[in-house]
Amino acid sequence: MKKIHTEEAPAAIGPYSQGIVIDKLFFSSGQIPLTKEGVMIDGDVKEQTHQVFQNLQAVLKEAGSSLDQVVKATVFIKDMNEFADINEVYGQYFNDHKPARSCVEVARLPKDAKVEIEVIALTK
Repeated sequence: MKKIHTEEAPAAIGPYSQGIVIDKLFFSSGQIPLTKEGVMIDGDVKEQTHQVFQNLQAVLKEAGSSLDQVVKATVFIKDMNEFADINEVYGQYFNDHKPARSCVEVARLPKDAKVEIEVIALTK
C-alpha cells in the first residue's frame, strides 16, 4: 500500500491521505474546491467543480494515473438543483471516457463546499 501526497493539490484537512494505491488501483479521498494552498474557491458551482478536477488531476498524476484511467467516480453535491451545472463541467473532463458514477445530494460538505468528488482509477 502506498500513500499519495502531492503539493499540487490541497493537503488533507484531517487524518487521511490524498489517496492510496493498492496493487494497480488508486483510491482518492474526496476532493473539494480548495486551491493547492488550501484556499476555498468562492465562485459558483461550475468554478468549484473545475477546481475539484484540478485537484483530482494532480493526485491522479502523483499516483501514476489520469482521468482516462478512472473506473468509478462518486459525486457529492450540496444542492441537486445544481446537478446540470456540475454535470456540464464533469462532461468537459469525462467526454469520450465515461467511468461509472454515483451522484448524491448531501446535507453539508467540508468547508461548506458545493461539490466533492472522489475517484477510483487504474495505475501503471
